[in-house]
Amino acid sequence: MEFPRLDLPRLALPNAPKMPVPTLELPSADIPRYTPLVLPPSDLRAPPGVKGGVNDVTPETIKPTIKPPEIRQITLPGTDVDVPLPTNEILVTAGTTAVVSVAATLTATAIFKRLVDLMKPIVKQVWTRLTKKKTSSDTSSDS
Repeated sequence: MEFPRLDLPRLALPNAPKMPVPTLELPSADIPRYTPLVLPPSDLRAPPGVKGGVNDVTPETIKPTIKPPEIRQITLPGTDVDVPLPTNEILVTAGTTAVVSVAATLTATAIFKRLVDLMKPIVKQVWTRLTKKKTSSDTSSDS
């Protein structure tokens, strides 16, 4: 058995246009530039023999800053770093508040766990009774 020959139409497409190969320029980056700002050191003084100047003040003439009386300063051993420390009353209040809040949280957690353990069998029993009652009512209404 011989199959009939199909004459499919042919579509004449034009040739692709000739396009020049694109030339890509090399990329360039804008490098950020800035003018450095030169700051003099804070202890800059005029050389000996020169009078006047910007920082002509010696450390002895600078007044110490006034510190509030409720904050104590403790110098760390081996360094010149002063660490502020509040008074004993503030420390005791903060510590007491922290202890009370932790104790209340732990107590509430323990009570909640105990209540869950006690209520779980009761809730489970009520649930089974409700589901049995519902299934029995469903089966009785079908018959």
